Amino acid sequence: MFSMLLLAITSCNNSQKKQPVENNGNPFFTDYTTPFQVPPFDKIDTTHYLPAFIEGIKQHIEEVNAIVANTEEPGFENTVLVLDKSGKLLTKVGKVFYNLNESTTNDQMQDIARKISPLMSQHGDDIAMNEKLFARIKSVYDKRNASGLDAQQIRVVEKYYNDFVRQGANLPKEQQNQLRKINEQLSMLSINFGQNLLDETNKNFMLVIDNQKDMEGLPEAVITAAAETAKASGMEGKWVFTLSKPSLIPFLQYAGNRELREKIYRGYFMRGNNDNKNDNKSIVAEMVKLRAERSRLLGFDNYAAYVISENMAKTPANVDAFLEQLIKASLPVAKAELAEMQKIADNEGANFKLQSWDWWYYSEKLRKAKYDLDENELKPYLGLDNVRDGMFAVATKLYGISFTKRTDLPVYHKEVETFEVKEADGSHLGIVYFDYFPRDSKGGGAWCTDFQSAGWDNGKKVDPIVSIVCNFTPPTADSPALLSWDESLTLFHEFGHGLHGLFTSGKYNRTAGVVPQDYVELPSQIMENWAGEPEVLRMYAKHYKTGEVIPEALITKIQNSGLFNQGFQTVEYVAASILDLDFHKLTSADNLDVLAFEKASMDSIGLIEEIIPRYRSTYFAHIFDGGYGAGYYVYIWAAVLDADAFDYFKKSGDLFNPAIAADFRKYCLSECGEDEGMVQYVKFRKQEPSQAPLLERRGLK
Repeated sequence: MFSMLLLAITSCNNSQKKQPVENNGNPFFTDYTTPFQVPPFDKIDTTHYLPAFIEGIKQHIEEVNAIVANTEEPGFENTVLVLDKSGKLLTKVGKVFYNLNESTTNDQMQDIARKISPLMSQHGDDIAMNEKLFARIKSVYDKRNASGLDAQQIRVVEKYYNDFVRQGANLPKEQQNQLRKINEQLSMLSINFGQNLLDETNKNFMLVIDNQKDMEGLPEAVITAAAETAKASGMEGKWVFTLSKPSLIPFLQYAGNRELREKIYRGYFMRGNNDNKNDNKSIVAEMVKLRAERSRLLGFDNYAAYVISENMAKTPANVDAFLEQLIKASLPVAKAELAEMQKIADNEGANFKLQSWDWWYYSEKLRKAKYDLDENELKPYLGLDNVRDGMFAVATKLYGISFTKRTDLPVYHKEVETFEVKEADGSHLGIVYFDYFPRDSKGGGAWCTDFQSAGWDNGKKVDPIVSIVCNFTPPTADSPALLSWDESLTLFHEFGHGLHGLFTSGKYNRTAGVVPQDYVELPSQIMENWAGEPEVLRMYAKHYKTGEVIPEALITKIQNSGLFNQGFQTVEYVAASILDLDFHKLTSADNLDVLAFEKASMDSIGLIEEIIPRYRSTYFAHIFDGGYGAGYYVYIWAAVLDADAFDYFKKSGDLFNPAIAADFRKYCLSECGEDEGMVQYVKFRKQEPSQAPLLERRGLK
């Protein structure tokens, strides 16, 4: 929603002291008086956002004008540092609004988003294209190596200078005006894409069942949850399944009614492609076209080149080669998996060729046949509280930190819980919010953001306030929330992002914790590795009724099935990554037929019809509403790093090796923004990463 420059500027936590603003009861206009200065959600009303945004923009403009008006020779302290510490109010309101608009939105919030988007786009451009401000930045940049600056100050100067150039500061006015128009259009298109997808997911489809026979094969807990969903929807006595993953996936895995499996899966993969008011095809086409135009204006061949030039991969060609290697290794494995499943179906007398809506159902049968592992056998040991506490225990053993539940902090929804995080010496480190379950007002998926980033304010440390939002299987009247294995890994994953936010250190907002996009998933993905280790499973996997530790036989089954379905999982992910890159390697995109382009992209890699890309174009929120455009590949790029890093722990003979953990925290989590991503990784690992551990982990060698 923001330009990269505006993100860099407004990610700060501090600024020059401002004259008091008449607050009219608006909590954003005063210092928070809550414990740990968390947002006072109980006092924030939707009417507070727009005035706070407008005032925040006004104050930010005043700060920038003061930099420009300074008659002293431009230097680090009076130009770059002041800019780095500017925009405090804008950050304050933005961090609350954008987080809540994703997790608990309503019509009023969405209307505010539509009003704010062009204002923020214009504001970002006004700063990025401020000729006098850029002249001062350039002056500091040109003499940076002869001004007595330390290495971190030089890095900050270089980052800001590059930000301005990448946002059009060097363009002539006519082209800057073109860029402004494109930026505003893109910001609105992104909002419209996301709002359409939210409606398509949470409002425009539900599978209503009134014949219990149609639920044959479904676990009792899934049936109970569907009955509760129906009751909440005013359809007591029926069963309702939705497109939220906790409802969708179990239905695809276990429902014997093939016709209904197809119906709900079509509901899922046709989102944004139903030729209704929420259709996203024209939005996708326009965004791809505008991104290509924007990149050409800025001197890049295409949007992929623009984005990846800042990443570890450096060029689209490097990413292409990486993904080509993976698709060549994984597609034969996926085809072998399909053949095994087709054999099961044939032996059962199914008399049909498997389709995409059959994959989950028959892969579950295959898992049972090959490994004697039924996920329903596992779920009773994966109560949400147990998984969460196990994840906390891993962090404690690695880093010495502790977690204390707080019930005295305001929350934005009754289901949200909060924890205080302390260092080993008992000092306060930060706060973490957890929001676990689906609701109509929440976007799909899982993510980690923050309400306050770690930083410094007038020489005083500002502590992080992290937010983790998920869409997990909710509790029922008969049981607590019992997670699937995938949900358990997701919780560990997002918590890894949270640790990155908690441990971030650095004097400057532009660089503290800021890493290349294809490094971002290293802190999250490495945490997933601990979740399935036998030593760790024994710590947290306990039966929700009896407290019995997970049996060794079940642990063995989990270990033995580690390579299960890896062909499918890798292919569907890499296919989506290639689709993303193909869109964004276009040098122009006039009259783009989105569906035809998608098909051609997938045909070019030989994607089999039984697998569709993890995200099709019209619901690919990562790239059209989530900041991952030309960057969805980053998860598997970072997987090379996380597999290599965890291999380092394992080969040391100690999963919680204190020296390795200390180095990982220091170089890869705390000081990660102090140099380029690979440089920081090598400081930790003492060598460049190998692809071998990843390929071995996925059975693709």
